[in-house]
Amino acid sequence: MTLRLNGVVVITGHYGCGKSEIAIHLAVHHRRQGLRVGLADLDVVNPYFRSREAAERLERLGIEVVAPAPDLRQSELPAVSPAVAGMIRRPLDLVVLDAGGDPAGATVLASLGAAFAARPPAVLMVVNPFRPETATVPRCLALRGAIEQAARLAVTGLAGNPNLIDETGPQEVLEGRRFLTALAAAAGLPLVFLAVAEGLLARLDPAAWEEPVLPIRRQLVPPWEKARDLQEPEGDPPA
Repeated sequence: MTLRLNGVVVITGHYGCGKSEIAIHLAVHHRRQGLRVGLADLDVVNPYFRSREAAERLERLGIEVVAPAPDLRQSELPAVSPAVAGMIRRPLDLVVLDAGGDPAGATVLASLGAAFAARPPAVLMVVNPFRPETATVPRCLALRGAIEQAARLAVTGLAGNPNLIDETGPQEVLEGRRFLTALAAAAGLPLVFLAVAEGLLARLDPAAWEEPVLPIRRQLVPPWEKARDLQEPEGDPPA
């Protein structure tokens, strides 16, 4: 099953759940399908691992990127560039908004109410069940409620990101998927897709799953690691 989204998609969730990595890969995945894609970095809370760090790589692929000006990139002031609302209103096929973590990061979404009124977004909450803050269904449901209150938007779906970074194997993916399926049922929300490291796909059977897969090749890595080339076709073996 091929993942295909359109319109405005907000990516939110708990700190450290992999929101920015997923936002980047959603943009790249849909750009490869020939869509006109924009990505806006709204993370004004977490100073690490933001999608703006991959901006140049994304722009080389023809993805439009809105991020804070260079002199504000290390600032944590909760301000949203007017260019974000402009991107939402433009006739792009897909606009991905990488929101900050937790309710604090989601608060900035409330300032985009006028733009959202003209183009209502899908709001996807990223969940990594191996993070302690989202390791139980009640914790995930409480986080959903807090994000919705802060953002003044309803969460419309879940994005699964079950991983232990380099310690992830097929068993962890399958265990995480079982949790996410149960969470989706409890929340009354669809599991829109499952993010899985490309190198694990050959050891799994995603064709048998009900939800599509978003292949991940990590981009937001520590300085001593090298991100994989986003211009490689999806499905290539890891370098």
